[in-house]
Amino acid sequence: MNRRTVLAVVVGAALLVPGCTGTGGSSKGADAKAPTDPSKVTGTIKVLTVRTDLVQDGTLKKYAAEFNKTYPKVKVEFEGLTDYEAEVKIRMNTENYGDVLLIPAVIKKADYPRFFASLGTQEERGKKYRFTDYTTVDGKVYGQSPVAVSPGFIYNKRIWKEAGVTEWPTTPAEFIEDLKAIKTKTDAIPYYTNFAAGWTLTSWTYVDGAVTCDPQATDKLAEGDPWAKGADLRTGDQLLYDIVHSDLIEKDPTTSNWEESKPRTAKGEIATQWLGTWAIVQFQDAAKKAGVNPDDIGFMPFPSQTDGKFCATIAPDYNQGINVHSKHKAAARAWIDWFTDKSTYAEDNLAISPLKDAPLPAVMKPYEDEGVKFIEVDDAQGARVKQLDSDSEVGIYAPEYRQNLVDLARGARKGSLDGFLADLSKRWTDAQKNLGS
Repeated sequence: MNRRTVLAVVVGAALLVPGCTGTGGSSKGADAKAPTDPSKVTGTIKVLTVRTDLVQDGTLKKYAAEFNKTYPKVKVEFEGLTDYEAEVKIRMNTENYGDVLLIPAVIKKADYPRFFASLGTQEERGKKYRFTDYTTVDGKVYGQSPVAVSPGFIYNKRIWKEAGVTEWPTTPAEFIEDLKAIKTKTDAIPYYTNFAAGWTLTSWTYVDGAVTCDPQATDKLAEGDPWAKGADLRTGDQLLYDIVHSDLIEKDPTTSNWEESKPRTAKGEIATQWLGTWAIVQFQDAAKKAGVNPDDIGFMPFPSQTDGKFCATIAPDYNQGINVHSKHKAAARAWIDWFTDKSTYAEDNLAISPLKDAPLPAVMKPYEDEGVKFIEVDDAQGARVKQLDSDSEVGIYAPEYRQNLVDLARGARKGSLDGFLADLSKRWTDAQKNLGS
């Protein structure tokens, strides 16, 4: 699985199997303190990961070899899981779910102390790292992501230039006109939905916050109507609908292919996809393998400006946590700290570092040149949003919602966009009333 999967898989807390709420540690949890003497840290730890590609090609072993230069008495073993969420969810009914693992999206935030050891207080870790609120329970932090990501459009700069477009569109209407120019003046598919993969469409939820440049966007999902006029999700859904309805996508979305879309975009057969910074290195690698210029792969923000500036949200990828039952918590903590602070993982993936003092990756220089404003969306209401998503059965983090939207736009599903969005609004706001304050 060589893609970003954080929150791009099922998130609903309703998917948590009953046993998963009581098989972890005590409600008070446990601490995994950072070791002070590397020579005294010992043990074999198992690290669970979605990066099956890095397990298979030996990249993770290379990281472990570097880690062993500091911690020679720790052996690190890796297990890559293709259907990560489903498999780990089952394992977490036991005590055997690795020593270090990516915190599954289905685990309720309040249950983190049952399953994971604390990495320290938010007050302490917040001085050095971004996004500590995403895994904080009662003032303690239970997970750390090694990279941060930002949503945006992967695009082929050469194709856009051939269509006569040299400036990023600043409104959804301009974006549609630019795609129409690509369709008229080039042979490329203007926009590729990657409908069949499903998870790719969930990336559209991450327009939230970027459209209106609002760090409190999650609060508005928790307390307001995400599909009200002018709301971020409505704006994103309207754009996706218009792209499809204007026949600016692949001929048959149901036969789209994620892996094939990477070299096809690199070669200019596809012009644009909405994904995220995590995808840039994959598309550039595809370009190299295809013998075309990797510099043709560009990245642009959502076509909306606030006070004359584009905005882009940044958020953590999967957070790594330590199994509360691990017999080698010091070794597990050493791995998480080293992998986050010292490894080249973020650099190798052209990703944004969670370290507050780290520079942006070079691939984001166009964002700096254009003065794009980065915002960190407050996740204080994140648990409530997941609960609302589950109760309403809308599925803003699941594929079906956007697949239904695409089907509606291309005429494979009956109804109107207004009716479709009104139904989402009603189900969401009804869930808010039932959930209460």
